[in-house]
Amino acid sequence: MKRLLGALLATSLLAGCVDAPSTAPSQTALKPQSLGLSAAPTPAIEDAWWKAFGDPQLDALVDRALKGSPTLQVALARMRAAQAQLSVSRAATYPQLTLDGQDQRTHFSSNYIIPPPYAGTMQWFGTVQANLSWSLDLFGKQAAEVDAARSSAQAAALDAEAARLALAGTVTQAYIGLDRAYRLADVAAETVKQREGVLHLTAGRVTSGLDSKASDEQAKALLAIAKEDLIRAQAVKDLAVHQIAALVGRGADAYDIARPNLSRSALTLPAVLPADLLARRADIAAAEARIDAATSGRQAAHQAFYPDINLIGAAGFAAIGLSTLFNGSSSQYGIGPAIHLPIFDAGELRAKYAGATAQLDEAVANYNESVVGAVKQTADAITQLQALEGQAAQQGEALRASNASFDLATRRYRSGLSPQLNVLSAEDVLIQAKRQDASIAADLLSARVSLLMALGGGYTRAGIASNDQDRSR
Repeated sequence: MKRLLGALLATSLLAGCVDAPSTAPSQTALKPQSLGLSAAPTPAIEDAWWKAFGDPQLDALVDRALKGSPTLQVALARMRAAQAQLSVSRAATYPQLTLDGQDQRTHFSSNYIIPPPYAGTMQWFGTVQANLSWSLDLFGKQAAEVDAARSSAQAAALDAEAARLALAGTVTQAYIGLDRAYRLADVAAETVKQREGVLHLTAGRVTSGLDSKASDEQAKALLAIAKEDLIRAQAVKDLAVHQIAALVGRGADAYDIARPNLSRSALTLPAVLPADLLARRADIAAAEARIDAATSGRQAAHQAFYPDINLIGAAGFAAIGLSTLFNGSSSQYGIGPAIHLPIFDAGELRAKYAGATAQLDEAVANYNESVVGAVKQTADAITQLQALEGQAAQQGEALRASNASFDLATRRYRSGLSPQLNVLSAEDVLIQAKRQDASIAADLLSARVSLLMALGGGYTRAGIASNDQDRSR
């Protein structure tokens, strides 16, 4: 034991003389205070925020997607792999015990350490031995590796959470797209009926000699175009159904999706960049965790310049001939320190340390990029939502006025007070107003979802910690 203590003391003194490099990181993480965020906090967002739309079919589709999406399963598999690597790193800090045994038919040399009568003969040579190895980690290299693995596992878990939230948002956006397709198909069907009415009115006027055959043919052409638009609108509706089925990880068996029934007043969201924006985003939290992992990895690379000290031991039996293998006189055992001190490695450790520093710079730069992107995404979503709300108010007036204009033009045409051209012009304006009204109604819902996702999609740090505890049970 005195020798062991002496060896450890000598190694510690040597460690103080190791020439570790002083490479410094070049990147600095952005501070939230420098991003122009407001003082207002983000309003509470429920984890299952899509239920605010009050559509049970949407709830079922999102639930199915979260259980069966291949994209989400990839993220979850990466999370499990990172958690397994954390377990591997932790295991290395504990004593390792193995048991080895062998029995060989061996020819012993006449000129080696085996004495007569075994020298120069063929004999069975057997060993059974238990081996103990325990890294003392006096300089914290393994602790840093465990910290790096823990942060990497946390980042992978956050990636999975971000993928879950993004998938819920994508399914909801696709569902809103289906709602838009239904509304535009309604407009197309209304246009067909509207143009059938114009054709009927024109045909009557042609029969009465009040209008020309050319007017009749033009009305027929416009009706055919309207029917073509209806076919196209119905196809878009089917394509939207196919997209939703793919997102939930299903095929043609999931094409029985009914018409959406979404609440138009769902999701009340802020009109300014909230102060806690960054804390609400799983992707930002994952980027922070990767900075922690890179910092710990750099520390482990630095500690590699110091000695590795292991406590090793072995106990077992060795004998020539099977009959005496487990006799007490065949026992052998030993214990002592094993020390590894890097002296010359042609710059390998320095290169690894420089690489670890570069990885830390990369992690910080990626974090800064994510932060700037998050602020822009949220600001864009707020601007888009505010613009759409203003457009919706104007669109309501446009739809009312275009309906009145078409009704008036139709009555005047029926009475012979204005030509067919006035009816067709008013009809074109009305059709565009209806299409725009349907699109803006869907765009408003979509913009609310986009803003909600920019605000984190319901992620909270407490929530991810709770999920980690559930997975560890």
